[in-house]
Amino acid sequence: SKFYKKTRKELEIDKIEKLLESLNNENLALSDSIKLYKDGLKLVNEARDMLENAKLEITQIGEDSE
Repeated sequence: SKFYKKTRKELEIDKIEKLLESLNNENLALSDSIKLYKDGLKLVNEARDMLENAKLEITQIGEDSE
């Protein structure tokens, strides 16, 4: 059987989900919440960039095949 290997994008999404779970903890200190929020924004921006790059690559492939 083949092993399933997560893509970098999927790993980033996993990190974002775990970060959101941590932010939902009512006992989290404000300073920790702020740090998690900043980390989350960074991860979201990285994921957005990866998706944009994938979109551009797919567009170029489509144009090359015409």
